[in-house]
Amino acid sequence: MRTILVIDDDERLRELVAEYLSTRGFSVQTAEDGDAGLARIASAAPDLVVLDVMMPGRDGFEVVREIRKDSKIPIIMLTARGDDTDRIVGLELGADDYLPKPFNPRELLARIQAVLRRTDDSTPDPTTGRLRAGPLTIDVDRRHVELDGRPIELTTTEFEILRTMVANAGRVIGRDRLMELARGEDFASFDRSVDVHISHIRKKLGEDPRKPIYVKTVRGVGYTVPRDPA
Repeated sequence: MRTILVIDDDERLRELVAEYLSTRGFSVQTAEDGDAGLARIASAAPDLVVLDVMMPGRDGFEVVREIRKDSKIPIIMLTARGDDTDRIVGLELGADDYLPKPFNPRELLARIQAVLRRTDDSTPDPTTGRLRAGPLTIDVDRRHVELDGRPIELTTTEFEILRTMVANAGRVIGRDRLMELARGEDFASFDRSVDVHISHIRKKLGEDPRKPIYVKTVRGVGYTVPRDPA
């Protein structure tokens, strides 16, 4: 049974989400604020965290920063704001997905299942073994990325996006199609979500954003990883 931790200061929302997910086969823990959530993660790491942005004390962004210091636990952020800024910041900090409030519990369930599928080692991956593009190497089975022998730490979504591009090295993949491939399902992304993930990947690879070598932009179409970046 997978364990989901819901961190939100809205008691009623915590109860509703816990009740809904419990009837769908999940074990659900809840926390009323960021400190309580971090304490639960430290004592017994859940399989996935559902995290609200707007909370008293530590807000969701601070909690993501703390989690990402030493953990790759998948994170889905909840935001009540209409501005895309919160979503973009969350992705930049390492969140794997987001969901605006109010939301349909079935959509939250679908997002959770999609993220967990990507992190489930028991699920066969159509691409096995090692993928290479010049000095960039991806060990799909171990979910490990290296550049010139240097380990690159990526979030789950960042890994899936880069894996998809390296597996299709030399081909241009559109933004929407890239997200579909990376997430394993149709995904209606807001305009900049893929761009944010790509920016984060480039930063971790040490790319010059003005002259990227490994992840190139094809203006108006999408992105590509050359077969032999140089």
